[in-house]
Amino acid sequence: MNDQEKPVLALFYCRNVPQSGEAERQTLEEKYGRSVRFFPIPCSGRLEPVHLLKALEEFADAAYIIACPEGTCRYFEGNHRAKKRVERTKEIIGSIGLEGERVGIVVGSREGTKTLAQQAEDLTARISALPRSPVHVRR
Repeated sequence: MNDQEKPVLALFYCRNVPQSGEAERQTLEEKYGRSVRFFPIPCSGRLEPVHLLKALEEFADAAYIIACPEGTCRYFEGNHRAKKRVERTKEIIGSIGLEGERVGIVVGSREGTKTLAQQAEDLTARISALPRSPVHVRR
């Protein structure tokens, strides 16, 4: 499958996710090329539905958030806010006929936390079954 056929993932991630520093992000960008775009954020709770929708409109076939492990949010409720906003975004894209699987959130657990690289691999596998977004199909 060439780069044109692969779904493009917008991956927003909390900087508190294990091994999510600048060096790791650059390594992952080299590995995935244009199929995954990484966006570090100070807290997953800062992300609004409009950010996810804009990514879906502009370039992405799917937009996901990786939140810090449950109970470890520096801002106490970031994970919970992000979950609510993802659900709202799913409602919005569902109302226009897009699949809800195009948006999601992954919240790690305190035990057995996964690194950014592991999460990215899991998410790219998850969205690989999705067809390209009809938003980006050229006529």
